[in-house]
Amino acid sequence: MTQSVVVQVGQCGNQIGCCFWDLALREHAAVNQKGIYDEAISSFFRNVDTRVVGDGGSISKGKICSLKARAVLIDMEEGVVNEILQGPLRDVFDTKQLITDISGSGNNWAVGHRVFGSLYQDQILEKLRKSAEHCDCLQCFFIIHSMGGGTGSGLGTFLLKMLEDEFPEVYRFVTSIYPSEYHLYPLSLIASLLMFFPRKSLFDIISKIDLMVNSGKLGTTVKPKSLVTSSSGALKTRHKKPFDAMNNIVANLLLNLTSSARFEGSLNMDLNEISMNLVPFPQLHYLVSSLTPLYTLTDVNIPPRRLDQMFSDAFSKDHQLLRADPKHSLYLACALMVRGNVQISDVRRNIERLKPSLQFVSWNQEGWKTSLCSIPPVGHSHSLLALANNTCVKPTFMELKERFMRLYKKKAHLHHYLQVEGMEESCFTEAVSSLSALIQEYNQLDATKNMPVQDLPRLSIAM
Repeated sequence: MTQSVVVQVGQCGNQIGCCFWDLALREHAAVNQKGIYDEAISSFFRNVDTRVVGDGGSISKGKICSLKARAVLIDMEEGVVNEILQGPLRDVFDTKQLITDISGSGNNWAVGHRVFGSLYQDQILEKLRKSAEHCDCLQCFFIIHSMGGGTGSGLGTFLLKMLEDEFPEVYRFVTSIYPSEYHLYPLSLIASLLMFFPRKSLFDIISKIDLMVNSGKLGTTVKPKSLVTSSSGALKTRHKKPFDAMNNIVANLLLNLTSSARFEGSLNMDLNEISMNLVPFPQLHYLVSSLTPLYTLTDVNIPPRRLDQMFSDAFSKDHQLLRADPKHSLYLACALMVRGNVQISDVRRNIERLKPSLQFVSWNQEGWKTSLCSIPPVGHSHSLLALANNTCVKPTFMELKERFMRLYKKKAHLHHYLQVEGMEESCFTEAVSSLSALIQEYNQLDATKNMPVQDLPRLSIAM
């Protein structure tokens, strides 16, 4: 059994990470009611209590579960981490695997990257090595951060470079939250895979759900206790925070993403299989995600939908966690991660049904990867996570570049970054150049639509 380590960076990264651990514990508790430490739990938790006991205190093969999350928590402002340590999950985290400061990065990428990166490099490296030593077979680092602040974005990208240098053979699966389209920082080209979620897209989903609840359509009722939008299990708070529902949707996506690594199934998908099948070119590692049934992620009860409808929704623009319509763009590859009592014949039937409406690159017409995990999310019969490498991400990058250039031409806020030692204006020009090259690669792919294989141009994507 392989293990993975979750690295939570900054306020947003730690809040989403805490939601993930809360939901993961609930799932394992529902499946493993005896509390015996097994391979499923070991994928993301380690047992720090090695005592062996049986009935009446006699020695047996069972182990007492005293779980610690395979996690490293980093934040240069200690508020959120302290909140976690005072909450219900305080015993799940190893206090030796926490790194905090008091001052914070002041929403400045340069401070997080240049100042705190250099200051805490040795400490971070020590925590990462310690986490790796606790794994029998380390497969992946999950990095959760935001690209809109100082610690999450600046120190987060610094951390990615450290992981590449120290653990070059270990996959780096990055989950990035973009709080604003006005921010532009060097997009990581050293991640194995990257899923990014603009806050606006997540806000749109929550708004649709609120509208549905208030309209009373489909006989909806509000759940008294939701596993996803309720923050009571993750953080000790007096009231619900405005971003709780959005953070929980991302945490729930990670829960489904890691389900095959945590539970048995008739067709499990290893994390390295996702990278091998969805990233044909190293630089084009940005994945578009959708999760269905969407409204079961929130405080809403709706009548059960047909299984086929769940697959149709996964390719609908209304269910994408990014403002995009993949049906009108080009697919490089697609992965369907199904949970619950679903047969492989159901998956194949729906792939054949949907294929005529989806356009794949000519050299990868059968670019599908599927997995079946027998354990559904708690409280539900089935779910589907669709991950697509699709050119529909291009407009997001184009808009990001356009908004940044409008500010950059005015030199707006530039002095806040350049006053940090070691930060030069060339960092911005290199970032724009990198983003422009990425957009051009997607343009090349889009130009191959409906083109015969023999007429395809040779792509200039760096390997």
